[in-house]
Amino acid sequence: MFLYLRRTVINKAKVKFVNSLRLGKFRRYEQCFTAEGNTLVIDLIKSKLAIREFFATEKWVLQHRHLIEKTPYTIVVESELKKISNLKNPSEVMAVVNMPENKIPDIRLIHEWSLVLDNIRNPGNLGTIIRTADWFGFRSIFCSNETVDVYNPKVIQATMGSLSKVELFYTNLIELFAQKPPNFPVYGTLLQGTNINKLQHPQKGFVIVGSEAHGISNELLPYVNRKITIPSSPTAAAESLNASIATAIVCFALTRDEFDTKR
Repeated sequence: MFLYLRRTVINKAKVKFVNSLRLGKFRRYEQCFTAEGNTLVIDLIKSKLAIREFFATEKWVLQHRHLIEKTPYTIVVESELKKISNLKNPSEVMAVVNMPENKIPDIRLIHEWSLVLDNIRNPGNLGTIIRTADWFGFRSIFCSNETVDVYNPKVIQATMGSLSKVELFYTNLIELFAQKPPNFPVYGTLLQGTNINKLQHPQKGFVIVGSEAHGISNELLPYVNRKITIPSSPTAAAESLNASIATAIVCFALTRDEFDTKR
């Protein structure tokens, strides 16, 4: 059956609204963010997140009409997408997505792996860390209030669809740790610690990821009760690892036993 779609011209007010979401203050005011790209948008459609509106080419709408039946959409051409896109080469679709209401859980009831991000400022690093957390089964990430906004467009793109699989909570980390049980495992990468290759059956708990420039802050160090070290080559010239790379290595080392059991 032939399906006729009436193309709607995106007006100036809508262009202004979408572009305003590049700034955190407007995202917080409107309680929504933008996501671009076929794979990312489809992952969000299939998640529990609510899509407010789509801007897509006629070809994309025809191919995915069954997924967006109940969501408003505007059919646009490439030149119009360029006016609202955050990408140098826009994709066929952009979505405006409502922010989820993530309530900070009682950490005394947490019995799984969780990441704690201490002032991660680089959007690409945060997005990659979220993707890494998803890969290794970390479903909760607690962020300091100084950590870059998860809904920053650069963060969203770097998550590659994993945003809908992981919950993020922004909070005062000192107050968060003050609530933890005395023996709750808290891992932190330090120069002096147990070689992660020698860890045997690590207990599930928190894994602190320090900032790109300064590592784990002095205020959080007293809460680290599982000090670990990523070994380097004797000939290494680098002083440290990228925050997202270090996170991936630590996550693998801590969950390795689980993966071995599932094989």
